[in-house]
Amino acid sequence: MTAATSEATRSSARVHVQKFGTFLSNMVMPNIGAFIAWGLITALFIKSGWLNAGGSGGLAEDGWVAQIGGWGKFDGKGIVGPMITYLLPLLIGYTGGYNIYKQRGGVVGAIATMGVIAGTSIPMFMGAMVMGPLGGWSMKKIDSIWDGKIRPGFEMLVNNFAAGIWGMILAVFGFFAMGPVIITPFATAAGNVVQWLVDRGLLPLTSIFIEPATVLFLNNAINHGVLTPLGTQQSLEQGKSVLFLLEANPAVGLGILVAYMVFGKGAAKASAPGAALIHFVGGIHEIYFPYILAKPKLIVAAIAGGMTQVFINVLFHSGLRAPAAPGSIIAVYAQTPPDSLLGVTLSWILGAAVTFLVAGFLLRTDKADDDGDLSAATASMESMKGKKSIASSALVGAGAGAHSGPIRSIVFACDAGMGSSAMGASVLRRKIQQAGFGDVTVVNKAIANLTDDVDLVVSHQDLTARAQQRTGSAIHVSVDNFMGSPRYDEIVELLRDTNAPVSVGAGATGSPVPAVADSSAHAASAGSGAEVLALDSIRLHGSAGTRDGAIDEAGQLLVTAGAVDAAYIASMHERERSVSTHMGSGLAIPHGTNEAKASIRRSAMSFVRYDEPIEWNGKPTTFVIGIAGAGDDHLGLLQQIAHVFLDKGKVAALQSATSAQEVRDILAAG
Repeated sequence: MTAATSEATRSSARVHVQKFGTFLSNMVMPNIGAFIAWGLITALFIKSGWLNAGGSGGLAEDGWVAQIGGWGKFDGKGIVGPMITYLLPLLIGYTGGYNIYKQRGGVVGAIATMGVIAGTSIPMFMGAMVMGPLGGWSMKKIDSIWDGKIRPGFEMLVNNFAAGIWGMILAVFGFFAMGPVIITPFATAAGNVVQWLVDRGLLPLTSIFIEPATVLFLNNAINHGVLTPLGTQQSLEQGKSVLFLLEANPAVGLGILVAYMVFGKGAAKASAPGAALIHFVGGIHEIYFPYILAKPKLIVAAIAGGMTQVFINVLFHSGLRAPAAPGSIIAVYAQTPPDSLLGVTLSWILGAAVTFLVAGFLLRTDKADDDGDLSAATASMESMKGKKSIASSALVGAGAGAHSGPIRSIVFACDAGMGSSAMGASVLRRKIQQAGFGDVTVVNKAIANLTDDVDLVVSHQDLTARAQQRTGSAIHVSVDNFMGSPRYDEIVELLRDTNAPVSVGAGATGSPVPAVADSSAHAASAGSGAEVLALDSIRLHGSAGTRDGAIDEAGQLLVTAGAVDAAYIASMHERERSVSTHMGSGLAIPHGTNEAKASIRRSAMSFVRYDEPIEWNGKPTTFVIGIAGAGDDHLGLLQQIAHVFLDKGKVAALQSATSAQEVRDILAAG
């Protein structure tokens, strides 16, 4: 109980900090365009700017740039100083008030903000974040006092004077009290702390806090609540600030995602390249958070990379002129002054490199058989964020059931796409065609090859989350029995609700003639099937007594046939650890992972029958068919095998067969 209470307390505290961070972010983020405009004007037109001639001669003396440049010109000629002193804080104050009490709150919040601006000598970002919401909230409370009590015709008079009088009071309060007495000392103290860290080379240690906080969605409170105001003040004084790079530098996320691209597994490995592009170029950092949440130990790599990039920036005295938002490499370089180009470039390269090396080592030495539950991690991330994430759209799509309208394309997906999915697709295809939906295609694919252009995806219940990551807009159906799942009948019923039956090749009675959607399966005739399943690869009396022993036995027959390398057997075990290959009806079809394709020399199958059923993940299994698929020439025989095991009479015939030739004839006949 104590542990549960402690955990609940920590979770509640984190949620409150996240809400506070979101509150601050909602004042700053809508005005980021203004920050970027100020940063670009600063980068172009101050004395050390891109279009100024260093303060001597040319544009710097008597050109139009000199009329725009200059930090402290308040005589109508300058623009940089007035923007950071007045425009940006007023926008933040207005937005803070608007978020609480719409336009009326925004106006009063802006008036209140003007008070703290005039009462201090430093840019009042923190003051705006206090006075803006205070103005909106207090105006809302005051209006509630006489709500519904004003005589008709006097509403505008009362409302306008109330806002004006209360705005005046708040402005005076801000001028004499909030600005000089509260905000300025706090901002000065915070700035001194940052400078103390910089002077002693301790700023990289902030990554120990910033990187975990970022993944837990506390970054808004840190970045927009502290770093942006302090960084803007520092940029005003020094022309740039390293604080803008503490959280916004894309180095860490890039290193994590590249490590997954090289050392990851399954869906995480497949989705990492696209996520890296969105993160690095698009600037949406939250897209890499689920990859760390799926394997929390990778936070060590994030901290190492974060400390590296901060150290390089401190070493080279580099920084940005204004916030880089979003944290795209494009936005970073847009705000990088000329003297910081080298440092900023090295910071993201070396920061990403260190992150990659540490994350790669952790992933490479990870003993887990899976790639971490990326779908669950994304859901956890969205729960922490409190709303749907753009990363969710990229990683797991819109969610199961997003498809509407007729269902025309169905894909049966499995890990490798060579065995389970082929048999499941064959069974489902037959049911659908017998129901009269001849225009619906049913094919099988590996999950890694899925694209989000299908209507319905069927997969084993252990693989559905990964399939959803690839095809978020499709309907997803999970099964645990490939041969006789009741979910197949549910799919047929769904088709009856959404589709009109279409008989393909109907005869005089109007009954449909089954057709095979996958032409490659038809290409495998009984003859080619016989070549795939050699007589020497059929064993009527298996010797194994366990699941793993049966996998070894079926795999060794493939090795003996010269179809696979010995390493393929290990991949068959790896595949079984990730998801069961038990098909139902006493049949298992072990096969290798998608990564084991290199160990396959040609397509082949092996068949082992056991006198006494062996236990296969809690299910009795009499027949084990090993599969190695180099191409599609084994799919025809798999389809025929699926039909055999749907027929109890044919299963009984296999049980009583006395020769390898008899077994092959039964399987080939389908």
